[in-house]
Amino acid sequence: MRSTLPVVAMIVSLLATSSAQAAVFLNGVNIDGVVNQTFENCTVKIDEKGNILITAKGYEVQAPGTTPPPAPPTPTTPAFEPVTKQYFLVTDMSTPAHAQFDVDVFINQVWVKRINATDGQVIVDISKHLHKGKNAIHFTATKNIKEGRKSVSPAHYLKLHVGEGSVSGNNVMIDNPLIEYTRTAAEMGTFDDDLVITGR
Repeated sequence: MRSTLPVVAMIVSLLATSSAQAAVFLNGVNIDGVVNQTFENCTVKIDEKGNILITAKGYEVQAPGTTPPPAPPTPTTPAFEPVTKQYFLVTDMSTPAHAQFDVDVFINQVWVKRINATDGQVIVDISKHLHKGKNAIHFTATKNIKEGRKSVSPAHYLKLHVGEGSVSGNNVMIDNPLIEYTRTAAEMGTFDDDLVITGR
């Protein structure tokens, strides 16, 4: 049965028989003086000067006195503290469907709700979408006149109220109004509006 010497033992033997000026290189870097190392899955070559050249994938030689560069910082998502108050979005309209606006509501860049032109009153608890401090509320209001305009009067409106509130039975009370967003039947086109509230 044929036996093989470990790579380190073979290198030591090669050094003993090579010239005094021979050196040991790992992946092209001189490693004279390195001891107690084992290299696996490597190729060993002796050049014409007696130098021992070791090629080993996965091994990196670092110059003495240097330290590896620090790892890049791991990006972190800012931790937001949830609000302790209760917040609601409530709609109000003068004459149902006459303002003819569909409104998409975004909170902190996340889509939350679409208020359709034909919806009745809408009440949404938006507390889970808010955090303490500044919160961005974005409204995209789009005129919906597929069946023709029902009114051109500014007296026909759709209002969206946002505020701190409370629930009593089946009723929601806005105790601290923060935003009142209004679009009327007299307006045409699409509106993009940004507002800010402070969560508590």
